[in-house]
Amino acid sequence: MPSACDSLIEDIEDMVSFNDPTPHDRQSARKSILPRTRKKELLSNEELRVDSLIPGTQKIWMKTWGCSHNNSDGEYMAGQLAASGYKMTEDPAEADLWLLNSCTVKNPAEDHFRNSIKKAQEQQKKVVVAGCVPQAQPRMDYLKGLSIIGVQQIDRVVEVVDEAVKGHSVRLLGQKKYGGRRLGGARLDLPKIRKNPLIEIISINTGCLNACTYCKTKHARGDLASYPIEELVERARQSFQEGVCEIWLTSEDTGAYGRDIGTDLPTLLWRLVQEIPEGAMLRLGMTNPPYILEHLEEMAKILNHPRVYAFLHVPVQSASDSVLMDMKREYCIDDFRRVVDFLKDKVPGVTIATDIICGFPGETEEDFQDTLKLVKHYQFPSLFINQFYPRPGTPAAKMEQVPAHVKKQRTKKLSELFHSYNPYNHKVGERQFVLVTEESFDAQYYVSHNKFYEQVLVPKRADFKGKMIEVDIYEAGKHFMKARPVEDSKPFTPSIAEPLQKGEVSSLDRELLKKLGICMALAAAVLAFIIEKLY
Repeated sequence: MPSACDSLIEDIEDMVSFNDPTPHDRQSARKSILPRTRKKELLSNEELRVDSLIPGTQKIWMKTWGCSHNNSDGEYMAGQLAASGYKMTEDPAEADLWLLNSCTVKNPAEDHFRNSIKKAQEQQKKVVVAGCVPQAQPRMDYLKGLSIIGVQQIDRVVEVVDEAVKGHSVRLLGQKKYGGRRLGGARLDLPKIRKNPLIEIISINTGCLNACTYCKTKHARGDLASYPIEELVERARQSFQEGVCEIWLTSEDTGAYGRDIGTDLPTLLWRLVQEIPEGAMLRLGMTNPPYILEHLEEMAKILNHPRVYAFLHVPVQSASDSVLMDMKREYCIDDFRRVVDFLKDKVPGVTIATDIICGFPGETEEDFQDTLKLVKHYQFPSLFINQFYPRPGTPAAKMEQVPAHVKKQRTKKLSELFHSYNPYNHKVGERQFVLVTEESFDAQYYVSHNKFYEQVLVPKRADFKGKMIEVDIYEAGKHFMKARPVEDSKPFTPSIAEPLQKGEVSSLDRELLKKLGICMALAAAVLAFIIEKLY
């Protein structure tokens, strides 16, 4: 083990996969390890802190940017660290180490990430970085000397943090492979701390088949690699046994699932719905048009299933075929319309969410007007509007750029159009069943969702949380509806088990975790005693 604080183990390739030691294995091994004391004279010029000498006893603050896939990775990393003895804290000031889980989709997200690194260093915090930014650009100047966890190496976060605590810099950026085939990533049965104990986020695959000219995520996540159906079904089954009442499926492109392993998305979904308890719900993640086109009939049947939200996120990005061609989106606008029209016809009330990029290189005023017409026609209730930012290293960054003021103007026009219509006014007076899963930002209401994954705010009553309730809609806003519970209607509990407490680690034997905590506390006490004797 290198002794210099700035020593660097560069780009270690992953040499094992499913045989990697689990947090349990590492923790069990620690039980037989006694701390070795250093001679008193070597300590005389050091400011000695007990918790700095035992990896696994420090406080860690983690910040995650980006998509639900990134959030799932963050939950897994937090769970493994907590299972290994580290304390996860929500206060960055009291943390010994900051774990920063980045997103590379937009410039602002990377700017926040870079600023957080700088802030941590100014406060003399240890730093470990993860996510798509360091995976895609590990040699950026501001990452120099920092420990990095690759997007497929999150199952080894404890090792990396252990070394960072000691002052060493470790980089794990290799790809997971088994039998020569690239795997979807870390195992799905790892410990995790769910941000919301009622919602399980499951990554069904990593990477994608597209090569969009503006996308930086592909540099980090790579080509498509899917998890086997049985592993995904088992993860869902275990989640429901821990009190989860809603599952989100996520990936860079859920529609492409299984094409690398001889299966497809509908096959997976039909298996998953068999595991969903009555009253619990499944939400599908983003899918690009080319792959969903192949399964429209089956997808319509699945979205009509009572335990699946009638919701689909299908990014269009532009209504201009020439712009789509420059983006290398591999579909034309008629393909997108076919998807939306078919689902609206076969799944009455379905919610279609979409994304649009304003000011892509080469976009003319006519191209932009086509996009405005598309939004006017469909009046998407959920629309993610993005002003184009050239990402370094992408083909789009080398194209002739639309002037900044034009991009800004088009973004503003599209935003004004989006805010000119209210998609929920006609629903006032309806009676609906909704699933309550979280608290509103202003803490005044509970947030629930109806069958179409439309946000419904309900009174903040403790007996509603995690329940399916019947409500009457009495008010509609731009992004939500408000409802009151139907009199004499009793909340239905979809969970087959009591949900975990906030911050509690999933996938672990509770008694074992308690014993491990006691062992770590005893180890800290022993070391404190030894140090006291040395002085």
